[in-house]
Amino acid sequence: MCYGARAVLSRIVLLCVAVAMLATGCGGSGSTGRDTVVAALYPLAYAAGQVGAKDVVNLTPPGAEPHDLELSAREVERVRDAKLVVYIGRGFQPALEGALAGRDGPTLDALSAPGVRLTSDTRDPHVWLDPIRFAAIARSIAHGLGDASAADDLVRRLGALDREFRRGLGRCRSRQIVTSHAAFGYLAARYDLEQIALVGITPEAEPSPRQVARLVRELRDSGATTVFAETLVSPELAETVAREAGAATAVLDPLEGLAAAEADAGADYFSVMRDNLAALRLALGCT
Repeated sequence: MCYGARAVLSRIVLLCVAVAMLATGCGGSGSTGRDTVVAALYPLAYAAGQVGAKDVVNLTPPGAEPHDLELSAREVERVRDAKLVVYIGRGFQPALEGALAGRDGPTLDALSAPGVRLTSDTRDPHVWLDPIRFAAIARSIAHGLGDASAADDLVRRLGALDREFRRGLGRCRSRQIVTSHAAFGYLAARYDLEQIALVGITPEAEPSPRQVARLVRELRDSGATTVFAETLVSPELAETVAREAGAATAVLDPLEGLAAAEADAGADYFSVMRDNLAALRLALGCT
């Protein structure tokens, strides 16, 4: 081949490479958006990673309370450019829902995923505490990524976890769980428990002294022996009510996020849920 022809061919090859780089976003920030799944909080990020997402951004960092989420300009850009955004709707994280208003790509509200039937308390977003509903969310995330079968292994493991809970909570002296805030409605509904919450859906709510006295009376009347505090909010209210009522305290994790120590120790959705099961069995006197 003559030199002139080789030169023309080289220019054509370079042009093709340049076009390909532009199309794929090679070397630029655009590739991250096309490859990234943005998740509102830990359980959704965990599910996305388990069903094949290669690059997952959890907007709620370890140890942070997801109700209080605020987004930086960079995070808003990630939300708008991501391949898929998975979130909890109904005002759970208003800053994220505001960012989604400027997005054209696919989004998944976990509360609206097929198979996720909501309880009568539609304010409660903690659907992931029910392994069966969480399996439906995982399947929807995998479908959003283009391969619903990628969720098969996670769905199987969640089915096994559900059976563990059914066996572990099948025979208990009590079926009432007293919790810091009303985060465990879906878990309670799945396993025939009754949740008694010290405050409502928002964990930062602070009852008045008169309300605390009423809570102490209700705890005594219920016969419950344990008040469950949480990992990401102050245990002060739970400890106060338990002390006044002569009850013990324990930890029940709503799994909105991992505490920094948990993340460092390698905890995950399944290990935390099994810790929850052990705490419930002890508090409820299960055999």
